[in-house]
Amino acid sequence: MIKRLINLPKNKSFFLFGPRQTGKSTLLKSLFPRETTLYYDLLLSEEYRRLLARPALFREEVLSRDRRKTHVVVDEVQRAPELLNEIHSLMESPGSPVFCLSGSSARKLKRCHANMLAGRAWTYRLHPFTHTELGGRFSLQKALAYGTLPPVYFEEDREAAVRTLKSYAETYLKEEIEAESLLRNISAFYRFLPLAAGENGNIINFSALSRETGTSYKTVQEYFKILEDTLVGFLLYPDCSSERKRLAKHPKFYFFDTGVARALAGKLSSPADPGTPEYGRLFEHFVGLELLRFKDYFEKDFKLSFFRTDQGAEVDFIIERPDGKTFAIEVKSSGDPGPGSLRGLRLFAETKPDAVLYCACTAPRARSIGAVRLLPWQDLFENIFR
Repeated sequence: MIKRLINLPKNKSFFLFGPRQTGKSTLLKSLFPRETTLYYDLLLSEEYRRLLARPALFREEVLSRDRRKTHVVVDEVQRAPELLNEIHSLMESPGSPVFCLSGSSARKLKRCHANMLAGRAWTYRLHPFTHTELGGRFSLQKALAYGTLPPVYFEEDREAAVRTLKSYAETYLKEEIEAESLLRNISAFYRFLPLAAGENGNIINFSALSRETGTSYKTVQEYFKILEDTLVGFLLYPDCSSERKRLAKHPKFYFFDTGVARALAGKLSSPADPGTPEYGRLFEHFVGLELLRFKDYFEKDFKLSFFRTDQGAEVDFIIERPDGKTFAIEVKSSGDPGPGSLRGLRLFAETKPDAVLYCACTAPRARSIGAVRLLPWQDLFENIFR
């Protein structure tokens, strides 16, 4: 059992959201033993139909439970939003248990105006494995090529890992999004997905994507919002601390896992070898995902963005902390980045002279080039989140 970085409460009700197969059920089972926990799995058809037909059954069963069961887990709660009214009622009753509510998306709950329990339950997100969770079992090459979804990462056979990723992309992902979003033109959305994956980490050209999918500019924007709401990825917006130097008004989009992005883009059979452009793109994607995962797990109110000038110079990630400290991070898959590759950091420093300038790379040891600190990428997270 891999110890996860996320710190879930034992005496406070919570929602745990995350894409399928990130390990939500496994985590809950490890933290809340069946001797003291009442479990409901809404992926089980019989359980789902039974409670959907009469949600009050849930309340009656919880009230009648063995009092040694101090916790109630409801897995895939978004499938039966009606249960949240029953949970709210139970929370108001004496001797209420702690409710642990997991789901692959909050979009359906919000869309149907479900009772989100108004502060009575905290909200957490679970991601694929981080490099620190995997520890000695971590392989950068494997993480870049196939991602870190638990069933994929621990698959010893490469062919099986590829098949699992393709299945995830072609069946679950499309079906999940289709079910959650009530799309009118699902064929256009299916055309959009591989195009979006192919542009992963690039500034979004909404006009080009609307032409290629045969949809409107606004529809493409909505598609990206659906991907973000269903936790399939996140939008990264440009830094706006200097309007004079700002080029991009459009955000970038990063899928939640490198392997899933490659599967959607049809790139799983293409090599991701060190020194290739594909390796560099995947390395940037991976570091960005790790920053987001650490931010969520350590519950930091950091603002994450990117920087790009009107001459095309770019800094991959900007982190602004509440204490006013700013980090500018350029990601290079090289073990020996030269001064020429650090132009974006130097230009950013002109707009933010007190910013800490980092280049996260594959070098074995830290060193400095002028004001820029080159770090082994593993050291980046300790420097920012400590």
